[in-house]
Amino acid sequence: MGRVEGKVAVISGAARGQGRSHARLLAAEGADIIAIDLCQDIATNDYPLARPEDLDETARLIEKEGRKAYTVIADVRDRVALSAAVDAGVAEFGRLDIVLANAGIAPLTKGGPQQAFVDAVDVDLVGVLNLVHSSLKHLKAGASIIATGSLAASLSSGNTSGMDAGPGGAGYGFAKQVVSHYVNNLALQLAPEFIRVNAVHPTNVNTDMLHSTPMYRAFRPDLENPTREDAELTFPLMNAMPVPYVEPEDVSEAVLYLASDAARYVTGQQLRIDAGGALKAIPWSG
Repeated sequence: MGRVEGKVAVISGAARGQGRSHARLLAAEGADIIAIDLCQDIATNDYPLARPEDLDETARLIEKEGRKAYTVIADVRDRVALSAAVDAGVAEFGRLDIVLANAGIAPLTKGGPQQAFVDAVDVDLVGVLNLVHSSLKHLKAGASIIATGSLAASLSSGNTSGMDAGPGGAGYGFAKQVVSHYVNNLALQLAPEFIRVNAVHPTNVNTDMLHSTPMYRAFRPDLENPTREDAELTFPLMNAMPVPYVEPEDVSEAVLYLASDAARYVTGQQLRIDAGGALKAIPWSG
């Protein structure tokens, strides 16, 4: 029997990257998946976002694991549309046990428009609130809410990863910091109902968000047109372990634990999958 056998999970940002990885592993461990994604670009975000065919591929991978997929194209910034998507998925499967607020963007363009700050906050923070709050009415004792944070939650909100990443980078860092506080406070509110709330905080993850021109430029501002190879020379500087990034599957394993009954008394936690990055950002003073 799988570790989340018979459960139903809703995942935002499910079309690719971490969201797809989470969907695939949870399905392999017995869960049906409500997979939600915007599947179109956001103007201030200077790398392509997922497309409908990416969401279709996530559904195919879920079904390959022998579980059911219910896909919805919806914007996490739109509470009404998102709530309708969650309600439709619950109507399809009859229950909801796991909420994975994962959708995110990183509009890291130095000197970019101030709207990039707004968009980063609206997706990376408001989108988390919208999915969780749209899901609460469906949750019962034993449910698990998991938010995707970031190593950036341990850094200055105005300086993501120690580099100047423009208004969008500041918005990204701010959003992840507030998500961390939100998880702590919501966990206290839901603990009497035995509903758990936790966050995972990865360092760089090997996804399309990381492997993008804006990210390369943020990590290598000394170069006019940095390549992946150029950026990967500096990626490891974030971490205590000498690795440039972790894989989406590394984060998914942490998500699976928090979603499972093995973590039935784990709530309000900030679980870092960051290769020791936070240890460098916030040295222990003893």
